[in-house]
Amino acid sequence: MNLQKTAQDIIQLVGGLENITHIEHCSTRLRLSLNDNARVKVAELEKLPGVLGVRLNVQCQVIIGNDVIKVYEAVRALAGDQPAATGNTPPNASGRLALVVDFVISIFQPLIPAIAGGGVLKSLLLLLDLVGWLSRNSATYKILDNIGSAPLFFLPILVAITTATKLKVNVLVAVSAVAALVLPAMTKQLADGAVFIGFDLKNIAYASQVFPAILCVLFYAQTEKVFNRYSPGAVRIFLSPMLSLLVTVPVTLLILGPLGYQLGSGLATVILFLYSKLGFVATALLAAVLPFMVASGMHKPMIPYAVSSMSQFGREMLYLPASLAHNIAESGSCFAIALKTKDKTLKSTALSAAISALFGITEPALYGVTLLNKKALYSVMTGSIIGGAFIGWMAIDAFALVGPGLASISMFISPDNKLNIVYAFVGAGISFGIAFITALLLWQDSQPETTAATPSAETTSMIDLGFNSPADGKVIPLSEVNDEVFSTGIMGDGVAIIPSHGVLYAPAAGTIANVFETGHAVSMLTHTGTELIFHIGIDTIKLCGRYFHPKVAAGQAVNTGDVLVEFDLEAVVNAGYDPVIMMVVTNSGRFHVNAETAETSISNRQIIMTVKESV
Repeated sequence: MNLQKTAQDIIQLVGGLENITHIEHCSTRLRLSLNDNARVKVAELEKLPGVLGVRLNVQCQVIIGNDVIKVYEAVRALAGDQPAATGNTPPNASGRLALVVDFVISIFQPLIPAIAGGGVLKSLLLLLDLVGWLSRNSATYKILDNIGSAPLFFLPILVAITTATKLKVNVLVAVSAVAALVLPAMTKQLADGAVFIGFDLKNIAYASQVFPAILCVLFYAQTEKVFNRYSPGAVRIFLSPMLSLLVTVPVTLLILGPLGYQLGSGLATVILFLYSKLGFVATALLAAVLPFMVASGMHKPMIPYAVSSMSQFGREMLYLPASLAHNIAESGSCFAIALKTKDKTLKSTALSAAISALFGITEPALYGVTLLNKKALYSVMTGSIIGGAFIGWMAIDAFALVGPGLASISMFISPDNKLNIVYAFVGAGISFGIAFITALLLWQDSQPETTAATPSAETTSMIDLGFNSPADGKVIPLSEVNDEVFSTGIMGDGVAIIPSHGVLYAPAAGTIANVFETGHAVSMLTHTGTELIFHIGIDTIKLCGRYFHPKVAAGQAVNTGDVLVEFDLEAVVNAGYDPVIMMVVTNSGRFHVNAETAETSISNRQIIMTVKESV
């Protein structure tokens, strides 16, 4: 996968940088909050190399798979430190609901790694105590248990960070406000019956609580705006934070904290009520519909409940047990298809997806196999509902907030019920076995359609082809560019030019594939099948289009020597940016690329690079 091009294409197809308000990722998805979802070109996004699928609801979710972190970093690098937030249109009712869901997801999604890490550590310690390798009464056990307990105990602090980041307010002041709630001295004072200016404060232990922290930071965001606006500039640096803390913390202790505590308790109580009424049926039905929930991204709103349940009761008894049944069913179905199919591509995809699902990552299975084949989906749902029914019937509890799978199965070790982990293994085995057998019985390879073979650029032989310099200036090896993405060859082989004039030229005839909206980068496909990208300057994305004036558009045919971009070279340099131009063959794996290496001065009419198709 060409990360730079993929990231560039994703940004363009979701409506450009000006349409992006927030960028994050989960284990397999790039998650984008947008001003206007209608600007997303879903069909074109789904065709991008490396993209497994796209789901557009509250957020734009681009399913990448195991390379999601690399793509996320590439998108963040192109977007700069702060995505634009230009939407000023008041939202309608559905828009407000979408904003609320997006807000909740953005707060809770980043919490999972810390909570999961601590939870799994605690479950492994329980396992060590269970087999007699490390007693829970030992000092070593207690220290390690404290490490595992820290993320959940200080959950309000973590929530303060994610909420303040989402709201774009001062993170450290927001954390300070929430930290006051969990101070040991404050906890003791509340327990002893504290009174503030004549009002009794509720005795609430705010450690491990989520919603009081969210409400606290929401209120702080408003006070920060007011005090920043009216504080004199000379003393604003300390006066605004002081006044914000002075107002926010008491209001939270008096009103917002108790309200948030009741909200969290109520959410968990509602789920427990439904579970008590429906019993094992609830787990079975949730497991059966999880393929559709995960595919649409609507499983994410379950995270606040799961976090609340963990903080309230130290366990969760519905969503994570149902996820165990679904994840393992995905694995069983894919293993069966990999065994039975004669399609080599599908066999490879199904086998890889089966292994990922076995370890709790289901998106490759969902988008690569399950959702593309009804019979695979039927087998997954069958395994999920039967395995989920058993898991619900045995009332299995989860003790860590992490994707259930083979590697994290210790999350079902109970400190009170030794059979909990045994039933989890049995339930997983049932889900796997039912899905595997059902898929074996149902699966039949579809008959491939035959089409007449047509020659393409990929099979056309090629002689040595020369490429002119894209600019006047001094040629330097690509390895000397002060940007690792280019110098290490991650994007491909090529050459660099220190420009003497602010003009970028076409080095060969072809078609413009894309012009980056800020004008500092252009990609093109030559008539001979070579994919080129031109990048003007290092970190010039931060100029937001200033000094760059593209003269071509996507889809436009160009000839050798045509002007692609004009830019103010002097202004770019005076702004503190390196103006070096990189010309890279992004599909260089297909070619032998020979570029000029000696540092020489050239004009745009001179050949500085040749390519020859690899044999």
